[in-house]
Amino acid sequence: MSVAGNDVSVNQGGPPPDDHLAQLRPLRVVLSEAGHVGEALRNAREGLGLAADDISQVTHVRSSYIEAIEAFDFESLPARPFVVGFVRSYARALGLDPDLVVARFRREAPEVDAKLRAPIGLSPNGLARFRPLLLVAGALASVVTVWNLSRHLPARPARPAAAARPAGGAPLAAAIEVGPPLPPPPEATTPPAYVTPGLDPAANATTAASPPPAAPESNLGETYAIKGAVFGTGSAVVLQARKAVGLVVRGGGGAIIFARVLEPGETWRSADRDGLSADIDSGDAMEYFVGGISKGVLPKGRTALAGLGAGQEAATPNSR
Repeated sequence: MSVAGNDVSVNQGGPPPDDHLAQLRPLRVVLSEAGHVGEALRNAREGLGLAADDISQVTHVRSSYIEAIEAFDFESLPARPFVVGFVRSYARALGLDPDLVVARFRREAPEVDAKLRAPIGLSPNGLARFRPLLLVAGALASVVTVWNLSRHLPARPARPAAAARPAGGAPLAAAIEVGPPLPPPPEATTPPAYVTPGLDPAANATTAASPPPAAPESNLGETYAIKGAVFGTGSAVVLQARKAVGLVVRGGGGAIIFARVLEPGETWRSADRDGLSADIDSGDAMEYFVGGISKGVLPKGRTALAGLGAGQEAATPNSR
């Protein structure tokens, strides 16, 4: 049995086992040779009683594209490679040989433009009318940027005018004077005062006195006078620094009972104990007093204080 001008006939053999669109095609479709392939596809679809939307649901191709293919309306279609794929899906949905249908489409459909077209609905000149507005917006943005920078950047100080140099390259009359060097900066931290272990806290307190910049030279027999901080207890032997000197006092067993760098005028008083010795790191820097009277200076190194307290001078005292 034929329907619609021999475009469809009864499908006697049944669909192949892998054909999932057989429910749309109870009849076997035969394309008409009259007209172009688009018209033949439309006649075959209408002969089956199918709408363009039915083909669209099966092929996932827009129904507007299906109708444009049938009318050969290439202005409403995307680029040719996409249209060829749509025709192939259309033919497969009708149970036709897709290769034969595509070959007929290539023969009958003119190849208007081999290049890919822009997507449907987008005009290639869509931004042309906005070009003047974009140029004006860019110019305004540049002006605002320059204005903001000119407001926030700090102003450069004016350079002083260069002094006129006499002809012939002679040096300038005014010479630059260089002042004396600045004094060194003070120490960032001051070490804490040494506390003698085992002594009464009051014995470690210093006597408030402003030490002079340097102890003046004195002769033997000069009377002791407080010229700076006083450390230790007792009065058997009094050691007074004439200049900055490191002093270490040891007991009878060699244990250190006092250690400090004494500034000029500072004093350490010896207790009435046997076995004490004083070790200094600089000669002619420590003056010692017995009974409040100067007996000379201690030599560099260690000196026993017991003999000094008995009225004797140091082992190798230096007289002045």
